[in-house]
Amino acid sequence: MSYAFGAFQPPKDKKMLIKFESKSNRVKGLAFHPKRPWILASLHNGVIQLWDYRMEVMLDKFEEHDGPVRGVNFHNTQPLFVSGGDDYKIKVWNHSLRRCLFNLLGHLDYIRTVQFHHEYPWILSASDDQTIRIWNWQSRNCLSVLTGHNHYVMCASFHPKEDLILSASLDQTVRVWDFTPLRKKHVSIAAVDFANAAQNGGYNPIGAGANNLSTADLFGGSDVIVKHLLEGHTRGVNWASFHKSLSLIVSGADDREVKLWRMNESKAWEVDTMRGHL
Repeated sequence: MSYAFGAFQPPKDKKMLIKFESKSNRVKGLAFHPKRPWILASLHNGVIQLWDYRMEVMLDKFEEHDGPVRGVNFHNTQPLFVSGGDDYKIKVWNHSLRRCLFNLLGHLDYIRTVQFHHEYPWILSASDDQTIRIWNWQSRNCLSVLTGHNHYVMCASFHPKEDLILSASLDQTVRVWDFTPLRKKHVSIAAVDFANAAQNGGYNPIGAGANNLSTADLFGGSDVIVKHLLEGHTRGVNWASFHKSLSLIVSGADDREVKLWRMNESKAWEVDTMRGHL
């Protein structure tokens, strides 16, 4: 079976720009590079492909995951990307060196999404083990385990500006988490030396010792709290996303509804429901 980016019937006044094909059951994850004309595609067969969409060629492929790879994400400034798969592993790769640098282990079920923070040396992961985890990719330690969902966590993402995380779950809820206490506890006042970390294979000894947390710190602390609980979907929620500049959230669920939510410091509420999916 083959897959294709843009393999759909376009409107008559539109045309498909590029079509990439490769033998695999399914594409599970996609990510644009922030600067280069690259796309990462993670596949059901465990392969991650790196494509140049201008040249229309595959540049490289990475094959260390055992099973489907559901999430991929490029780092904003370093030659790194992160992946998460059904083997319960988060892998951090250097695409310039063409190899995996290290694994982050701790999840107990499939990993749905992974994301680098735009500023801090953190990775966010969402899993079918019903948890969300925040990792320091320099020290290679887990900083916090976010519990509260009671079904698979389908996605989690950092807010583009604020100390917030958004998650969506098959428990029919969307949650907004505030990690301000965690940021104050772990982010050094000094600028993080990303270049040094990359040269050391993703490890930065600066402040690494401060991240050796106990189980009580991980699960019992109040470093990350639920700020808003969004309820309104009647089936599992598959995806949710922050607006880049407005205080809006969009979510989509198995109830065939897309909901728009607004939030402020004290509450979050449903603004509109868009129906039409069959």
